[in-house]
Amino acid sequence: MSIFTPTNQIRLTNVAVVRIKKGGNRFEIACYKNKVVSWRSGAEKDLDEVLQTNSVFVNVSKGQVAKKDDLCKAFGTDDLTEICKQILAKGELQVSDKERQCQLETMFRDIATIVADKCVNPDTRRPYTVTLIERGMKDIHYSVKANKSTKQQALEVIRQLKETMQIQRAHMRLRLVLPAKEAKRLKEKLKPFLQLVESEHFDDDLEIVSCSSSVTFIPCCVSICLVDPGCYRELGELIRCETKGRGAVEVISLKDMEEGDEKL
Repeated sequence: MSIFTPTNQIRLTNVAVVRIKKGGNRFEIACYKNKVVSWRSGAEKDLDEVLQTNSVFVNVSKGQVAKKDDLCKAFGTDDLTEICKQILAKGELQVSDKERQCQLETMFRDIATIVADKCVNPDTRRPYTVTLIERGMKDIHYSVKANKSTKQQALEVIRQLKETMQIQRAHMRLRLVLPAKEAKRLKEKLKPFLQLVESEHFDDDLEIVSCSSSVTFIPCCVSICLVDPGCYRELGELIRCETKGRGAVEVISLKDMEEGDEKL
């Protein structure tokens, strides 16, 4: 005896389900595990690598496909690709409790690794180990947010850890080149951005490449400074605008920290 299977049911197993409620209905899409996070972070660009099938369901586990009228009403279009993208971007990823716990533990470790890589002890200028950062995160009872990127959460963790331990972001070491005639005026404007000026000298005939790629030789003030990484973009924009492209900001090192064993 032949078995009749309804044509509107698609059976899928071993899937990651992304669910969204919209227009009074629930819609789901079936995805490959681990690909949803890659898509949301921008690492995965090919939608076919994320979706198991280019269909929108009412219930993935039962294989019930959503009606076209319901999709149009909720999303304003019947383009399944566009609808899948919207669900991927705004929907909730359904995973088992064990998978969710494993994911949160991995994210916790990743956040601690980013913080350890970016920060130092301000007194010794030496980096912290990942284990110490993890211990600090547990002391402040930090709760990982699965819907936020690890980089965003790392910046949040740094702010919170400052309340309980000696920690700050490692400074960037920059070389600032300013036209000599405007150096005094500009240094006053740059002062709030500079953590430390390590050295400064004047060069009577320094080569400057402007935004138009033309090369000129003008007297310049050259400074080696330490700045907070968060100020780098604003500092560069200020120098570019104030000098009309005749000044320059060069990165000497991304992180100023002590390396090697400490001498006792």
